[in-house]
Amino acid sequence: MKYIIAIVQPTRVEAVKEALSEIELFRLTISDVKGAGRQKGHTEVFRGHEYKVNLLNKAKFEIAVNEEFVEDTINAITSASKTGKEGKIGDGKIFILPLEEVVRIRTNERGNEAI
Repeated sequence: MKYIIAIVQPTRVEAVKEALSEIELFRLTISDVKGAGRQKGHTEVFRGHEYKVNLLNKAKFEIAVNEEFVEDTINAITSASKTGKEGKIGDGKIFILPLEEVVRIRTNERGNEAI
């Protein structure tokens, strides 16, 4: 089992959800987050004063999958998140972590069956 965390542009959330549903992956959690990476923020002007915005809005997907769904999940997220043909800085990142155990609270099922 793997725990996949994907950080993407907020404008790409619907596209990623659609791509995941196409591979029949419906169990996920989405959060609004802020972060900084290679983009390093940007400058904005508010009421005539310029200020630096270091943390940018992002969307965070958290998905637990069985081993056989890992590559399909990664491919769906990358294809839906990429800006344009080549992609751009700030398109996001995917982190894949080992998932030791999963427990479904309602039935007490464990492991692959709980996902």
